[in-house]
Amino acid sequence: MGGTEAKDGTGGTDGKRGTHGTAGPPPAAALTTPRGRRPVVAALMLGMALAAIDGTIVSTAVPQIVGDLGGFTVFSWLFSGYLLAVTVTLPVYGKLSDTFGRKPVLIAGIILFLVGSLLCAAAWNMGALIAFRVVQGLGGGALQGTVQTIAADLYPLKERPRIQAKLSTVWATSAVAGPVVGGLLAGYADWRWIFLINLPVGAIALWLVVRHLHEPARPKTRTRPRIDWAGALAVFATGTLLLTALVQGGVAWPWLSAPSLGLFAASAALAALTVVIERRAAEPIIPGWVWRRRTIASVNLALGAMGLLMVAPTVFLPTYAQSVLGLGPIAAGFVLSVMTLSWPVSAALSDRVYNRIGFRLTAIIGMSAALLILLAFPLLPYPGEPWQPALIMLLLGAALGLFQLPLIVGVQSTVGWAERGTTTASVLFCRQVGQSIGAAVFGAVANSVLAARLLDAPTPGLPDDLDAVARTLEDPGALSAAATDHLRRAVDAAVDYVYIGAAGAAALALLALVVLAPRRFPVISEAVSTETVSTETGDSPDAR
Repeated sequence: MGGTEAKDGTGGTDGKRGTHGTAGPPPAAALTTPRGRRPVVAALMLGMALAAIDGTIVSTAVPQIVGDLGGFTVFSWLFSGYLLAVTVTLPVYGKLSDTFGRKPVLIAGIILFLVGSLLCAAAWNMGALIAFRVVQGLGGGALQGTVQTIAADLYPLKERPRIQAKLSTVWATSAVAGPVVGGLLAGYADWRWIFLINLPVGAIALWLVVRHLHEPARPKTRTRPRIDWAGALAVFATGTLLLTALVQGGVAWPWLSAPSLGLFAASAALAALTVVIERRAAEPIIPGWVWRRRTIASVNLALGAMGLLMVAPTVFLPTYAQSVLGLGPIAAGFVLSVMTLSWPVSAALSDRVYNRIGFRLTAIIGMSAALLILLAFPLLPYPGEPWQPALIMLLLGAALGLFQLPLIVGVQSTVGWAERGTTTASVLFCRQVGQSIGAAVFGAVANSVLAARLLDAPTPGLPDDLDAVARTLEDPGALSAAATDHLRRAVDAAVDYVYIGAAGAAALALLALVVLAPRRFPVISEAVSTETVSTETGDSPDAR
C-alpha cells in the first residue's frame, strides 16, 4: 500500500497530502546507531532530565533568588516565562524536525538550553533572570518534543514501551531529586549552581548525540524545503498571549479586568489569523491533518484533558498536605511524589494490556480508574492521615501510566517518519495548554470556594486567597485555635472541589476517546521498507 493515503478509521483521507507520511526514511530504520542504541538512549535520558528537573529544582531556591536579586512581585515569571517558551515552540520544533531531521533540532535545543542556563547563572537582576529563563525555555521546547520523537524513531512498535518507560522514570526521578538537589545547592552553595549544574549534564548529552546519533540520508527532492515563518510567528504570538492571559489572570490582575479581556480578545483574533495563514501555507507549522485525522485529534483532546486534571495533584496537593495535614514541605512533597513511583511501573507494563485489547480500550480503562480515584479524594476524612492521600496518589499514578503511554505510543505508530515530529509535538502542546488552562480554572475555583467558606469565619480579617492562607497557617501563633481549624476546613473544601473538577476533566478525556477515537488505531506496519497502513483488526501483528 505504499504511496496510498492512510485512512484514519473512518474511510476519510487527509486532504492535500498524497501520502500518509511516506516522505523520508522508513519508520523501522528512521535512525541508525552503528554502536547500538544505548549511547543515544543515554543522551535522550540526559536531555529529558534537563527539561524534567528544571521546574522542581528552581522552585526550592526561590527564597534565595528573591533575597539576592529582589523582584518578589514578578518572581512567578521565572516559571511562567519558561512555560510559555516551551509550549509555544513545541509545534515549531515538531515541524522543523520533520523537515530537516531530528538531530539538528535536538542539538540546537541542547545548545539553547545550556546557553540559557549559563546566562541565568550570570543574571544580575530579576528582569534579566526572567529573560534568560525564556531562552532556556526555547531550548526546553526542542528537548521535550524531539526526545519523544527520536524515542519513537529508535524503537519499533513492540519495543517502544521500553524507551517510554525509561523516559517516564526520568520524570519520576526528577520530581523527587529536584527539590532535594535544589535545596542543597541553595542552602549550602549558591542558587546560581542550580543552573550551572546543567552544563556538564548537557555537555555529555550533546557529545553523545553528535557522536552516536546518525540519521540516514534524506531522499532528494526537486524543491527546497520551505519554512512557514509567518505561521511560526503567528503560532508563537497566539500562544504567548493566550498563556499570558491564563497564567496571570486572577494573579496579576482580575479575570474581568481590561488586561485579561484584552489578552483573550487579542489571542482569539490571532488564532483566527493563524488559521488563515496555515490554510494558505505550503508547509504549515500546524497542518490541518493534525485535526482532521480522528486518531490524532482524539489523542490531542484526551491528553489536553489529562494536562487539565494533573493540576489538582501537582499544584494543590502540596498545599493541602501542609495546610490541612500540617506536614512540612519535604513530607508534603513525598505525598505527591509517590505518584511518580507507580506511574513508570504502570507505563512499562501497559504494553501487556494494549497488545491484547488495543490502545484505545487500554487508555479508557486507565482514565476510568483515574476518574474513580479522583472522586475518592473528597471522601477522605478531615483531617485524616498522610497515608490516605498518598495512597490516592499512588493509585492515580498507576491509572495515568496506563492511560498516557498507550496513547502516545499509539498515535506515533499511526504516522510515518516525516509526520512523527509534528504529531508528537501536537500531543505535547495540547497537554501543556491543558495544564495552563487547568491552573487558571482550578485556581479560580479554589479561591472562590475558599472565600465562600470564610464568610462566616470566627475571626474577621482572615485571608481568602489560597497562597495567603497557606502562609498564615505556617505561623501557628498568629491565629486562635478556632480560626486555625476554620481555615484548615476551608482549604480542605477548596481542594475537594478542585479534585471534583479534575474528575470532570477525566470525564472529558473519556468522552474524547469514546466519541472521537476509532475503535482500532490505524497502525503503520514497520515490517517492510515501504510504509504500509494496517487498520487494527485484532488478529494482525500490527493491530492495536
